[in-house]
Amino acid sequence: MTATSVIPAVRRTRWGVGSLPPVTVTIALVILAGVIVMVLFPGIAPLDPDRIDAAAALQGPSAAHWLGTDELGRDVLSRVIAGARTAFLAPLGLATGIVALSLTIGLIAGYAGGWVDTFIGRIVDVLYAVPALLVAIVVVGVTGGGFVMAIVILTIFGLPSSTRLFRAAAMERVRLPYIEAARTVGTSPVRILFTQMLPTLRPLIVATLFLQFTYGLIEVSTLSFLGLGVPPGASDWGRMMFENRASISANAWATIAPGVLLVLLAVSTNVVGDWLYNRYEAKERQR
Repeated sequence: MTATSVIPAVRRTRWGVGSLPPVTVTIALVILAGVIVMVLFPGIAPLDPDRIDAAAALQGPSAAHWLGTDELGRDVLSRVIAGARTAFLAPLGLATGIVALSLTIGLIAGYAGGWVDTFIGRIVDVLYAVPALLVAIVVVGVTGGGFVMAIVILTIFGLPSSTRLFRAAAMERVRLPYIEAARTVGTSPVRILFTQMLPTLRPLIVATLFLQFTYGLIEVSTLSFLGLGVPPGASDWGRMMFENRASISANAWATIAPGVLLVLLAVSTNVVGDWLYNRYEAKERQR
């Protein structure tokens, strides 16, 4: 029994483990690394992203402004670089929170079984029936709770799918001989979960983290585009698309650039996540 048998068996092609050619993975890694560089070193922006220059409003690409300027004369390239921080860190925090909570809940439900599993299952069913993004839009829009409240709501209502996945993995492993042996000799449940069961779920955790990051990227950007995410004027890719949509005929790059980066980041994250999952899966099969 493999550590990730709840996931379809890994595919082998002429490129090795997985179905993606090396050049695709390389491009995805380069794009992801580029975004991370923008997150860690926002100072590489050529100009102050918040500097307003009304005289230079809505200019096209030039030597002074590689991607032109927006309606307030702010440099689009600089704002794209500055906006990478929110676009990357918010989904990362959201994905990390969802994976951590759903992993804990799923392991407890799958290991304990009985009424504990039933109780957790009913709560998960209720959350699963409610669209997370719609709830976030309604609550934040009505209460004005802001970006933090949106992240909290998306985290809570993003738990069901991952919780079900980790619960299924735990239920599959709890019947394995080495788990039964650990329980027989009196090993505590906490020790079994964290030292015996958790390490075997590493490929599944990695795959889920990257998948949830992609979901979070779309959801957070959608909120920002609707004007419910970061505050007005903030450097954020979704917000930039919202604010510059009316002036797209004057300088389309102010809207296209953040949109293209969102797509590239989402695709690259999926590619890298699939590649890492296949590598972990291959190592587990060799043990």
